[in-house]
Amino acid sequence: MSEPTLWWLAAAAAVAVELATGTFYLLMVAVGLAAGALAAHVGLAPPAQMIVAALVGGGAVAGWHVVRGKRDARPRAEANKDVNLDIGETVQVDGWRPDGTAVVKYRGASWTVSDAGTPPHLPGPHRVREVVGSRLVVEKI
Repeated sequence: MSEPTLWWLAAAAAVAVELATGTFYLLMVAVGLAAGALAAHVGLAPPAQMIVAALVGGGAVAGWHVVRGKRDARPRAEANKDVNLDIGETVQVDGWRPDGTAVVKYRGASWTVSDAGTPPHLPGPHRVREVVGSRLVVEKI
């Protein structure tokens, strides 16, 4: 088998394993293997092909690691709107108890809410910031 064919088979195997495992980093390694195949097509010697594959694959992995690290971390499930559809909804707080909680009507039921802010707790419209058990944590709008 020719050298480019071996590189392309290795790249295809890396993509297949990536699809089975879901690791995006392995896809970056497959990009490096494809670069090795292109280097073989150009006619570079096998050591040069390996260097090209290592530099491109390693650079892609490092680049993805930097990009992934700059993204905001996902919030906890209690505060993630993708997990809990109550996050971001509005409730009307008529008055606060001395312990910093209140009872509001929300979705046809009475809910205990606590204020995410600092005292004084003011009545009025509040936005649900997170749900902790059966308690809504709200912030003033």
